[in-house]
Amino acid sequence: MTTETLAQTPLHALHLELGARMVPFAGYDMPVQYPLGVLKEHLHTREQAGLFDVSHMGQIILRGEGAARALESLVPVDILGLPVGLQRYALFTDAEGGILDDLMVANAGDHLFLVVNAACKQQDLAHLRKHLGERCEIQPLFEERALLALQGPAAVTVLARLAPQVAQMTFMQFAHVTLLGVECYVSRSGYTGEDGFEISVPVEKAEALARALLAEPEVQPIGLGARDSLRLEAGLCLYGHDMNTQTTPIEASLGWAISKDRRAGGARAGGFPGAERVLAQQAEGVARKRVGLLAQERMPVREGAELVDADGQVIGQVCSGGFGPSLGAPVALGYLPSEYSAVDTEVWAVVRGKRVPMRVARTPFVPQRYYRG
Repeated sequence: MTTETLAQTPLHALHLELGARMVPFAGYDMPVQYPLGVLKEHLHTREQAGLFDVSHMGQIILRGEGAARALESLVPVDILGLPVGLQRYALFTDAEGGILDDLMVANAGDHLFLVVNAACKQQDLAHLRKHLGERCEIQPLFEERALLALQGPAAVTVLARLAPQVAQMTFMQFAHVTLLGVECYVSRSGYTGEDGFEISVPVEKAEALARALLAEPEVQPIGLGARDSLRLEAGLCLYGHDMNTQTTPIEASLGWAISKDRRAGGARAGGFPGAERVLAQQAEGVARKRVGLLAQERMPVREGAELVDADGQVIGQVCSGGFGPSLGAPVALGYLPSEYSAVDTEVWAVVRGKRVPMRVARTPFVPQRYYRG
């Protein structure tokens, strides 16, 4: 795909002005880093506040009295019981229980507000239209709204200068907030493991809001490079890497995302695609699962590296890996047979023909600092 055929976010010109190095990502020309560099961008987000352009993500509204019940038929999540002003993490599953995408769902009062992954947004929209088109109104906002993420311990201080009420929000709360005279959708959430906010803003106002936030002394622009290392340290999955249609929520260690009401014995058990297989796995266990891995040497272990046992037999594969700047050590996520998934189990990753000792570890690798009030 050439630069000419890549889509651009509403902040594209601003990224170039700020000196970003641009790369193709999910069909968009996106900033991978700025002059500060990936390492410093990562640490700045952990210490102060980073501004991310995530406008490539897909924003979709579902309207209608039956919207919540309709959406429940596609996800293993309690949407009917989702209170106004809160959002939940959800998964689209297929008929075999594989993961089609992961998403956020907020109850905005008179509608549901969805944020889906950039690479999946067109297929997610088609999926919604195919299965829910006659049950609720489906309104994509792909061309209408941008999405900014302000992340880090100083994020609340910064955003409260523009809208003091955001300081009262807690993790996963969702609100209509006026910023610079413009109505935005704001959730206290993010993809870094830090406190922070995601802000949906009309396209034509996105640059003004981004410039206002960047003008604050605590804020630096952050690219995809640091976004990946931050989410990896936080043990957060990236769709298409750590999960896909070949992995179920249980195999992906996302069983916690299946709401109590939708589990076996729950008030609305099952009723989502692949439910029989997923709930059976939840009860009986799985042959393989996603685990955290800490390298015992300084060599980073990347996605695709084979994992072997003491005899050199291939037993699994790394799905995400890199250097964790806050940890000061390489970190990875990978799939292993369940008998190798206990914390402190030793395995080896094969990197350029060399065996690198790895230890199964709990995630997140660094403490999550979400604000729960």
